[in-house]
Amino acid sequence: MATSQTWTLRRYGRFVPQPGRKPWKVFETKANEPKIVATILESGYLLVLQGQESLDTIPLHGDSSSLKLQHKSDNLMFRFTVQGESRMIRMQFDGSSTAEAVNQCSRAVEKLMEYVPVTSLEVAAIHPNQPPTEVPPAAQQQQQTCQGQTGQTEPEAVQGSVSIKRLTQHFLGETALALPKIYSHSSLAPGDLEPILRLCLLDPSFPAFVEKVQEELGKLQEE
Repeated sequence: MATSQTWTLRRYGRFVPQPGRKPWKVFETKANEPKIVATILESGYLLVLQGQESLDTIPLHGDSSSLKLQHKSDNLMFRFTVQGESRMIRMQFDGSSTAEAVNQCSRAVEKLMEYVPVTSLEVAAIHPNQPPTEVPPAAQQQQQTCQGQTGQTEPEAVQGSVSIKRLTQHFLGETALALPKIYSHSSLAPGDLEPILRLCLLDPSFPAFVEKVQEELGKLQEE
């Protein structure tokens, strides 16, 4: 069963450009109304709910170039495109104090970065096009020290998008990567893979197909 993580929001705003009206439609948590909550599902969706009402559903596993996230203090800003229409959403996290609200927002950012890059407006930006495998010199030295002691390479943790070349190297076993959770989701139901593999192995052309796949992966690695 898929698990989820939930945070309480103080405010939730949706940018809706309409002639003669304020472009931002803002929902606030009030004493006599249900709380506004943001829930991240393991399946890769962000839900915004107020009681039984769904305010928004944002897919996190789509094209990373169409979803931009910015983080500052206790606020998150989302920019994305749905069916050719640009949209913006802003969330302000709730807490008994400003420090707690900032902490809750930071926890949500950590979870979101398992699916998409997040740009911080307070520290050095994590740019969506920045290679996710860059390691600071100090971390590289520590990693090399650990490798020298154990003789083994620890999987490199990757966040955000991963290039085709890096994925190819990982699947060919040339590099060890700990990929974001978005790469762990499978559309196959449990138990469906075995009969598919048996059927493939019964096909006389399957070994040649596997060789062709390996050749193409090698070409992608050289690009």
